[in-house]
Amino acid sequence: MAYLKLLRPKDWAKNLFLFIPTFFAGEIFNASDLWLLIGGFFSFSFLASSIYILNDYRDIEDDRKHPEKKHRPLASGAAKPGVALVICIILLLAGVGLGVLLDPSLKYLFILSIYYLLNLGYSFGLKNVSIVDILIVAAGFVLRVKGGGVLAEVQTTGWLIIMTFLLALFMAIAKRRDDVLLKVNTGMDMRKAVKGYTLDFLNVMLGLVCAIIIVSYINYSVSSQLHLKYGHRLYYTSLFVIAGIMRYLQITFVFNNSGSPTKILYKDRFIQATIVLWIISFYVILYLKDITVFDR
Repeated sequence: MAYLKLLRPKDWAKNLFLFIPTFFAGEIFNASDLWLLIGGFFSFSFLASSIYILNDYRDIEDDRKHPEKKHRPLASGAAKPGVALVICIILLLAGVGLGVLLDPSLKYLFILSIYYLLNLGYSFGLKNVSIVDILIVAAGFVLRVKGGGVLAEVQTTGWLIIMTFLLALFMAIAKRRDDVLLKVNTGMDMRKAVKGYTLDFLNVMLGLVCAIIIVSYINYSVSSQLHLKYGHRLYYTSLFVIAGIMRYLQITFVFNNSGSPTKILYKDRFIQATIVLWIISFYVILYLKDITVFDR
């Protein structure tokens, strides 16, 4: 179980972003594309787990000082570093091999390579550079979306890339705020990049990015391109986007518990409800085009 925990399978949920381009294109039930995307999900997951292991290996001493990360397999001593590195290499080879099989043109492999090299740089020092660290995290989600578009041969629009980047940036900033709070409460620097952040700075950034996300999404939902294809019905989905962001802000500012976006996704019923309702509303509008109740 310790070695399985090394892979952080709970964080594989992030790789569901590969399915976003196909969902927005209204082709999520295309059987051939779906199998390719499932394969892409696992190839991205293997590479991500390889990076997680490498990152944990390099951060063993720092993680031992952290109230939660000290329980990670390498920091706690439950997993042996040598074995962990072997698993890291196997996962890297499996992710690359699967990527080649899924797309012989190697376009998908190119995206995987950018993702891996970017995160390799993150693990070997870029995570200690303020602002750069959160930009790399956000870029990883954009690459997932681009990878899904390449596998399914679906165009990824500018709006989709912008919204993905902004949402990931929003969550990364909230996570850094949690790190700063931890520093204030314990007096210890868990991350070197935290030295470049203050609560006031991160609060302003959260408010700024939050406002941009809402305005961008509303503009997207009423854009002329979508209006011609689906009518103005998509703006109804803005309700769930705004509700989800408000809840995340509540978790961040009121409960001071935004350290793990994945944990919030798995445990917070409010967030789960907004995501499900957003998906259902989008599904009805994109896939059940004969329903006209939204136009009334």
